[in-house]
Amino acid sequence: MAAFKIPKQKEIKRYATVFNVLAKYGFEDVLVNSGIAKMIPKSYLGGHPDTKKNLSLSTYERIRMVLEELGPSYVKLGQIFSNREDMLPPELVKELEKLQDHAPNLKNFDVQKAIETELNRAPSDCFLSIEPEPLAAASLAQVHRARLLNGDDVVLKIQRPNIEEVIESDLMIMKQVAKALEKHSTQAQAFQPVRIIDSFEQSIGEELQFLREMDNTEKFAKNFEGNEMIHVPKVYRQFSTNRLICMEYIDGIKVSETDRLKAANISPSAVAKVGVDLYLEQILEHGFFHADPHPGNIFVLPDEAQICFLDFGMMGTVLPSDKEALGDLLLHFMRKDVKKTIHLLEKIAVKTDIPDQKKLEQDLYGLIEGVSNTAIQNIKVGPILNRFKTVLYENRIILPHYMYMLIRGIIIIEGVGRRLDPEFNITANLEPYTSKIISKRFSLKRLFKKNLNRLQDFNNLVDTLPEDINSILKKIKDGKLVVVHEHKGLKEFHNATSKSVNRLVFAVIIAALSIGSSILVMAQMPPLINGIPLLGAIGFVLSAILGFYIVISIFRNDQF
Repeated sequence: MAAFKIPKQKEIKRYATVFNVLAKYGFEDVLVNSGIAKMIPKSYLGGHPDTKKNLSLSTYERIRMVLEELGPSYVKLGQIFSNREDMLPPELVKELEKLQDHAPNLKNFDVQKAIETELNRAPSDCFLSIEPEPLAAASLAQVHRARLLNGDDVVLKIQRPNIEEVIESDLMIMKQVAKALEKHSTQAQAFQPVRIIDSFEQSIGEELQFLREMDNTEKFAKNFEGNEMIHVPKVYRQFSTNRLICMEYIDGIKVSETDRLKAANISPSAVAKVGVDLYLEQILEHGFFHADPHPGNIFVLPDEAQICFLDFGMMGTVLPSDKEALGDLLLHFMRKDVKKTIHLLEKIAVKTDIPDQKKLEQDLYGLIEGVSNTAIQNIKVGPILNRFKTVLYENRIILPHYMYMLIRGIIIIEGVGRRLDPEFNITANLEPYTSKIISKRFSLKRLFKKNLNRLQDFNNLVDTLPEDINSILKKIKDGKLVVVHEHKGLKEFHNATSKSVNRLVFAVIIAALSIGSSILVMAQMPPLINGIPLLGAIGFVLSAILGFYIVISIFRNDQF
């Protein structure tokens, strides 16, 4: 995203807008606590008349309504995190899911001017016609139908005007609010709002790069090259930029339109099986999958009976090192091997802070047992994966972002399959892949390759071992070998020892004063006041004060 300085007046107005919307829904304390309110002139601020009425709604409903009212950046934030049950409570996730279809058309948008600005030439030089009314609208862009000079029907996906500037200014405010929440709200700290906004900044930055989306489309097409069951839209790079994509218009039937499929003599149950097979192939074979396979993004081409996925802005990539672990995770889960499942989760995870290992084992075993005790025709993967996400959240296991995209994608695609065929069961589609994974694990080719890699590693170790030994011996001879030894808890031990020694010194001084004062009193050492030696009396008073101080210090530090 391009870096630039937001004009101060615009920044203040945006802060004021956010403040007033938060006040409207009863969240004004967020900005007050963060100190942002001090930056905004009082003329911009004021109580909102709807606050009292809105407080009758639940907290999560009000959060969703705040995002809707604040516009594209905030709606996109809600959409991206509507599948993050590892970070957010399920009730909030359910509200955020309502933002998926929230995208009004732009008012007074001059599509001709936008295209001319992007391509730096007159639209008539490239297109026979361009529809002024959009086919669809999203939070970051909208789509218009057009026709090229050669007669090809295309769609133009155009970013909303000044969307980068809006997002840039909104991100500044989001970061301030996230820091305020993390600082002042114990409940919010558990959700790590600062990390959420950092992740969002990365995601939305990638989605705004249309050149990246074109790369994704072409990579997806290459993965399925030669597969007659799928069609991938053609991208016209000569009429595209980083803010404009020109691609083939798909004249097909949405997978959700079962009546139209039947009218075209296409079996919805066959579409369900093929569509889900293609999706599982993306995950388990290619490691590059569509992260948002909702019905609006999957079409069926009636003439060729092919499946066509659309919108490649949000894709998930499985790291090569994780691809085998992902297959093993599926196998161990199905074999009810809880310990190996946990080991693989820890291997894949970006962060683990498991408070109780036994509880995690019990949670996973309960989940797996629930699946194995259910008749195969009644198994629904969606609820299982949602429960799996809850187990991860409760046991503080954070997996890579692509894993949550993958879980969400499988839940959505299973829903699409059941919509097409009420008897559809995704586990039947998974069986061939589990068999393939097992055969691959024990194939001679894999065993040979694995042992060859180990042999190469051993050979490299043998090759470098003499040099490493010489290097160590040279450092020993030169006196440059440094052994780093870390004492954990040494500072605390040092502090405790210092306190004990100080108190012991005070005790010795008190004892010496008491003994000395007693000798002075017994000897009736002058000067005397009412027959009592003055120096002895002063000694006793000092002893009493120091003794009282030590007793108070012990009680105050709970060291008694």
